[in-house]
Amino acid sequence: MPFMMESDAISGKQATATATINGRVEELFYAKSIEATIEKNKVDVPVLGRTNTPQRSAGWKGSGTLTVYYVTSVFRQLMWSYIQTGQDFWFDLHITNEQPGSASGKQSVVLKGCNLDSIIATKFDATSDDMLDEEMPFTFNGYDLLDQFNTITGA
Repeated sequence: MPFMMESDAISGKQATATATINGRVEELFYAKSIEATIEKNKVDVPVLGRTNTPQRSAGWKGSGTLTVYYVTSVFRQLMWSYIQTGQDFWFDLHITNEQPGSASGKQSVVLKGCNLDSIIATKFDATSDDMLDEEMPFTFNGYDLLDQFNTITGA
């Protein structure tokens, strides 16, 4: 019976992430985590003679949360510019997961047309020893799977 080797598991700490903003690549070395989800939009398709209501896919939407240490003003600057001009902004996020020595290889994904829902304008917390961070929810309108993990055959 095949099983996965522990050496093939992927550590999230080995990931790399960049944001392409107005043609400039920003290394997200201050990122703590990202999670992006693609959700299918489904519509009901009532069918005569059936007691259930089948559904079919009719599109998709992408959303996620980027959590970073509170050490950059890049996203606050973009939001400030939006407030001042009314001109919205979009950027792409490129995330690569790769674990050296893992037979699983690497996966690279680009989330296209990312648009922030909200940012923290300013923050402090004198009651905690924890480092400041911020969660930035966003949506995205495109998705590319550049590299895919290898198929693990097991030992």
